[in-house]
This record gives sequence, C-alpha cells and structure tokens, in this order.
Amino acid sequence: MDFYGTIGPACAELSTLQQMIRAGMTGLRMNLSHGSLAEHADWLELIRKAGIRTLLIDLQGPELRIGRLASPLTLSEGQQVFLGTGGIPCPACLLDAITPGQKLLLDDGKLLLRVNAVDTALHCTVLRGGLLQSRKSIAVPGVEVPSPTLTDEDLQNLRVAADCGVTGVMLPFVRSAEDIRTLRAALENAHAGQIQIFAKIENLAGVRTLPEFLPLVDQVVIARGDLGNAMPLWELPAAQKRIEAQCRKAGKPFMVVTQMLASMEQNPVPTRAEVSDIFNAVADGAAAVMVTGETAVGKWPVEVIRYLSNTVQAAERFLKEE
Repeated sequence: MDFYGTIGPACAELSTLQQMIRAGMTGLRMNLSHGSLAEHADWLELIRKAGIRTLLIDLQGPELRIGRLASPLTLSEGQQVFLGTGGIPCPACLLDAITPGQKLLLDDGKLLLRVNAVDTALHCTVLRGGLLQSRKSIAVPGVEVPSPTLTDEDLQNLRVAADCGVTGVMLPFVRSAEDIRTLRAALENAHAGQIQIFAKIENLAGVRTLPEFLPLVDQVVIARGDLGNAMPLWELPAAQKRIEAQCRKAGKPFMVVTQMLASMEQNPVPTRAEVSDIFNAVADGAAAVMVTGETAVGKWPVEVIRYLSNTVQAAERFLKEE
C-alpha cells in the first residue's frame, strides 16, 4: 500500500523527509496551485537527495481558487466583501456563472459567503468567517462553472514533468472522459506518456461520469474536501462507499484523501475518529492514502506519517485474520 505525504514548508528539510520515509512514507505530492515545478526547484532537489522516487503533482486543472493576496485576510460574519475587480482576486469565469443568492464555499468550506449582487465583482456577505489565505479553493454548490481542463501553467508543468522526476499527475475536478483524454494527449505531446494519471473525484459531475472515464485512468482519488462541498456533508460517506464499490468492481486502484489526520496539523496525537477513518479506508480496499496540510504546514509531519502507516498496518493485520 502507498502512503503519500504532501511537501510544504513544514517538511521541506532533508532530515524531515528522511524521517518521514523511515516512518513509512512511500511517495510525495506537490500541489502546483501554489507554484510551478520551476519555482520549486529547491524542493525537487530535496526530494532527489532524500531518495524519494514516487512524486505526484497536483495540477490546477478546472479548480477554482482565490488569487494571490498581499497578506491573509480575516473575514468576519456579516462583513461585506467583493470578489473580483477592486476586491479579493478570483477567476473571471465566476462573474458570468453566478447569480445573486448563490452561496460560495472557500478553503474547503471553512468560509461561507452569500452573493448579493454581480457586476464587475461579486458583492458578498460573509455568513461564516475565518482566515482567508492566497490560492484557497472556491466551490459553487449546484453550479458548474465552465473552465478549461488544463491551464497554461498546467501545460508548462507537464512539459518539464518527466525531467523533474514526476511519476504521476493528479487532475482535479474531473468532469468527463474528455478531461482525461485531454490530459493524456498533453502528456504524450510532452513525451511523458509513461506518467500515470490520477483522477480526482471532487464534484457531482465526476461522480456521475465515473463509469465513463474509469477505464482511462491509472488510479481514482476520492478527494473528500470539495466533494463534501458538492453535497450535504452527511451524504459524503455514502458517496465515498459507492465510488469505492465501482473501483473494486472494475479492478481499478483508488486513493482516499482529505482530513485523514487533520487535527494533527496542531496536535501530536490524532482523534479516534481519524484513526478509524484510515482503518476503514483500508478495509474498503484502498490502494493508497494521502495526507495534505498535515505534512505541508502542520506541526508534526513525521508523527503524521507514523500514525498513518501504523494504522494501515493494523488494518492489514486485521484483514488477514478475517
């Protein structure tokens, strides 16, 4: 089974990466929504020195994100904010797709806004506040916002991916088989056809069309952050189970991600519920599990991998006893 961490400021040191490997980590994810491969040359060198041979890059794809902020913003309940011209930078395609009354979820749903009016910006009221940082996700429940499969930055990254040691590409918000074909063609054009494709299921379109693109991908990623924004949160576990069942039936490997050990961004010990979540993912047949912010920005990146690995091993022992 594969255990992936995510590289970030909290673990971008050779000694830390080496400790994570000893704790059980088998590969790393690099989130390119926060910078290109070229901008992360220092991290790539660290990965090479640490001897990590499995590197996944997470593209921007059709994901919607806040733009660059001069500094983090604290948004308070009831506050009026603008997204777009003169306010918080956001993709221009939002302005054409959104009507007054629409709700927006920011940063995997941590913040909630209501759109009151639309002109050259989205005039919003903060319904659930918090700290907003650059490049955080935007979800628009119930609305499919037209956007290209690959951004210009994605294409630039794909052209150098093979030379950077990339072994797998994660495509966010897969909507159809055409998205996968577009990525496959871009990899072939970059002479990187050997790189595996990991399809992230993050919206209802991806859930609906999964049977169509399942044969075209190397692995399915059940990305529960934005997928949990696309439906009432209490319906997410059933959606996860259905996706897992389809993958098992098709003999397709799948990975479970998002908030697996989220409390360990601040605490050295996880919750019992988090450990049970990892255990159940293994029991359901997951081929891989991955942590994100826990190792990228959390306080205990090595302990995160240790708990992840030990819990998976406990689940595997239990399954052998059955």
